[in-house]
Amino acid sequence: MADVKAAKPKSEKKEKVKSVAPAVQSFGKKKVRCFNVVCLVCCLPLSHSSLKQCNQTAVAIARVRGRGRGMIKVNSVPLKLLRPEILRYKLYEPILVVGERRFRKVNMKIHVSGGGHTSQVYAIRQAIAKGLVAYYAKHYDAASALELKKQFIQYDRSLLIADPRRMEPKKFGGRGARARRQKSYR
Repeated sequence: MADVKAAKPKSEKKEKVKSVAPAVQSFGKKKVRCFNVVCLVCCLPLSHSSLKQCNQTAVAIARVRGRGRGMIKVNSVPLKLLRPEILRYKLYEPILVVGERRFRKVNMKIHVSGGGHTSQVYAIRQAIAKGLVAYYAKHYDAASALELKKQFIQYDRSLLIADPRRMEPKKFGGRGARARRQKSYR
């Protein structure tokens, strides 16, 4: 028993170090993951931008680096090897909308976690689009970033603007958040 009690504070210390990330909030001892859309563009050396995108419970962090060859990797796997194949076409949408020539100058590394297949794919495509816009705004000029934004929004607004809908918690007296039990008068 003494070993178990001694092990708990060590793991709590490790969790406190991990909670430095902006996507985790601490309320006492309980850790709660934020569902809000958070976009962070950091100023890093070697023309490097970092961007975080959340969709439902999936979180995608995109690192955009200049002087690249147009390589995009998700969790260290190239984009063309991702599965399921049907959802892979959703990931190619930002590339096809603005053209491959815009992506030839940058390399992207995306780390995604949480959620299911679909929400991860939507978080990745938002991170790709927002990362490219942020990179062009920071390292080129505002006009080219604005042009990219217009192209993305004209094609699909959800490429740049996250879906704020969340599941409402269930309440008592019924089977769901709003549904109530049927009442019989006779």
